Formats: sequence, C-alpha cells, structure tokens
Amino acid sequence: MTDLEDGYRRYAAVVEYNGACFHGWQRQKHHDEPTVQAALEAAISVVANHPVSVACAGRTDAGVHATRQVIHFDTKAQRKDYGWMMGVNTHLPDGVALQWVGEVGGDFHARYKAQARRYRYVIYDSPSRMALMHDQLTWWKYPLDAERMHEAAQHLIGTHDFTSFRAKDCQAKSPVKEMHAISVQRFDRILVVELECSAFLYHMVRNIVGVLLPIGEGHKSPDWMKDVLEFRDRSKAGITAPGGGLYFVGVKYPDQFTLPCEPWGPALLQPLFEK
Repeated sequence: MTDLEDGYRRYAAVVEYNGACFHGWQRQKHHDEPTVQAALEAAISVVANHPVSVACAGRTDAGVHATRQVIHFDTKAQRKDYGWMMGVNTHLPDGVALQWVGEVGGDFHARYKAQARRYRYVIYDSPSRMALMHDQLTWWKYPLDAERMHEAAQHLIGTHDFTSFRAKDCQAKSPVKEMHAISVQRFDRILVVELECSAFLYHMVRNIVGVLLPIGEGHKSPDWMKDVLEFRDRSKAGITAPGGGLYFVGVKYPDQFTLPCEPWGPALLQPLFEK
C-alpha cells in the first residue's frame, strides 16, 4: 500500500547532526529555539519550491547527536538524488547535513517501518574535565569499571517493561520494549554504551546510563540493574545522564528497503568499532 498523493514522490535521506546546535529534533510551535526538523523542512522546501514536512526514524532530545538519522519527505519536484543532497545542504545551517538521499516507494515510512534503532553513549572518565569536544562526550570524573557495567546491562536484554527508565513526560502508549543488544566497551579513557532496541522511550538511554554509572563506580552491584528494572518505578532508578554523550547511530528496516543506515559513528570512534 502507498499513502502518496497523486503527482508526489517519496524520498528518504540519511542525516547527520550535532545536537549541541539545536533544541532537539522536533519543531516547536511557540518557541524560537532552532530544531533539526525545522531546519530540514525549511531547506528542503526551498529546493522543492513548495512546503515540505519530514518524518524521522526516532526523535532526539536537546543536545543529542545523530550520525545515521533517517527521514522521509514527499514532493512534487523532480530532482536527481545528488541534486537534492547538494541543494538541501547548501541551505542547511552549520551542524546538520544530509549524507545520502534516494527515492523510495510510497510504502516506506522512516518511523513506522523501522524494526530497531541503535544508539551509542560515549563517556570520557578522567579526573580532569575536557576543554575540547565537551558537548559531544559526557565527562565523568570518577573511574568506571566497564566490565561491571557490561555485566549489569545484560539484565536488560529481551522484552521488558521499561517504566523505571521512562521520563515522566514520555508519551509512548506502552513501556514494553524489546532490547536486542546492549554492551559496554572501554577504549582507553573512553567508554561506549551501545544499545539496540525495537524502540526507545523518552530519556530511556540516558536513564539506563544513569543506573550504569554508580555500578561502574562500585557503589552499586551489577544486580541493581535487575532490581531497578523490576521496580517499574522511575524514582527507584538513578540520574538522567547528560545528552551530550548520546548518538543516534543507525536504524534497521526490512530487507526490501536498502538504505545506507547501518550503525556508524561517531567519527572519532568509528575506526575502533571496525577493528
């Protein structure tokens, strides 16, 4: 089935952005803060020469970055894929850019066809705070044990009620999600928490990291993660970790949709993931 209007074509695009430049993904009706969605819609509308709205695979909070966000938009305009990418990028502000554009069928939907999303949360543990990249990594001044954190994270694998990791403003209909994979790895002074889930609740990743941090410090046991999950009570969990260390890095779609959105980035760590 297709929900395309007559005369329209549907395009998908892979988008990269620095969340520090924006007040989150979603367009704000009554605020002046810049958002990723508003910037994309403005730029695409200029190239299309008519108003365009976009849908994304997963909305991100203020300060959160993306290397492989996926969007789609419908247009009457006829442009080559390269023309769309170069034209839109010319009209986008610093901090956001299309990495790929391609025509897709009307049955594609960036959000509703996604089978899983993947995030990476990057932590720099050091007694001294960072001067560079301070808005793209989370600084933690206490030493963290990545092995303890990884052991704790395995309690989240499978289908669970993630109410304990759900922000109070979350609008999702159900807190039950399926965690496909989660790991914690150390690369020198950088720790990476990597998660793949069917879908994520509002602040879910940052709240999971908020439980992992005291476990990594040794103040809580790895089994505390299981206890927090079973409480189904946000007040029993930890802090909401900062947004600056979080990256939306990939989306999984059914095989018939061949988009280049496999997990990638952030760029400073990609060579380590490829080893």
